[in-house]
Amino acid sequence: MRRLPLSALQAFEAAARTGSFRAAGEELGISPSAISHAVRKLEILMGAALFERQSRAVHLNVAGEALLRHVAAGFDEMRQGIETVGARSGNLLRLHCAPSMAAQWLLPRLRDLLAKQPGLEVRLAAGVDYPQFEHDEFDADICYGPPRQEGLIVIPLGEETVTPLCAPELAAQIGSPKDLLGAKLIESDNKRVRWTSWFGANDITPPAPRGSRFDRSFMAIAAAADGLGIALESTRLAEREIADGRLVAPLAGRAQDVRYAGHYLVFPRVAKARRSVRMFAQWLTQELKLPAPKI
Repeated sequence: MRRLPLSALQAFEAAARTGSFRAAGEELGISPSAISHAVRKLEILMGAALFERQSRAVHLNVAGEALLRHVAAGFDEMRQGIETVGARSGNLLRLHCAPSMAAQWLLPRLRDLLAKQPGLEVRLAAGVDYPQFEHDEFDADICYGPPRQEGLIVIPLGEETVTPLCAPELAAQIGSPKDLLGAKLIESDNKRVRWTSWFGANDITPPAPRGSRFDRSFMAIAAAADGLGIALESTRLAEREIADGRLVAPLAGRAQDVRYAGHYLVFPRVAKARRSVRMFAQWLTQELKLPAPKI
């Protein structure tokens, strides 16, 4: 098959999207006649009509609709690639992050990060899916739990302390770990450390599940601060609520807490050459008082 001129495909896409050779010409800075000639050349090369022509408008036929789906997707990919490469010459950081880490820890510090790194532009997406990096959508990810993909640079973000947390008015009712057996316990369904682990660490048979359940830590933390019960959460994620007194640890020093490595900064090896990734890794480890990353 002959190679199709990019200019003809561009004219076809603009005409198909606007429904007018005149509007397409105005968008591309050429005459309606030039759009018409380009589309006609494309139809000849493909051996198929693409439009139903009327006096003042054009409408795609079945073949044109089929072609447009692929051409539009191709131009979208090109625009994304050009934007990505062009922005990377500056300080763009495309970051994916676990939802609770993003909401509870990262966003409150974002202003400080941007102040310390003038010119840095952050595009942040939060989700529970682990980005695989094959499609080059993200530069780095702060993931919850060890990464599932091999061949990445992995920086553990230190140990987190998981302990019972509640509103101050509930804390007076809790003097020992066994007092939690009759308390309203808030469950976080997607946590790696849950109530069964905490009771086991304190040599107590866990009670039957009861109370409120949430699938994200940031919701469990908010529910505990509102007095709905006692949450078992990371003090890192709940640090703002602890600092302003909305949450307290009623069994601090009187029970065995659970410590574990919950979050990891990960990125492809090729990304370590990007200035934005190196800046972010250095800032992140400094904020967490961890050794400087060797990347």
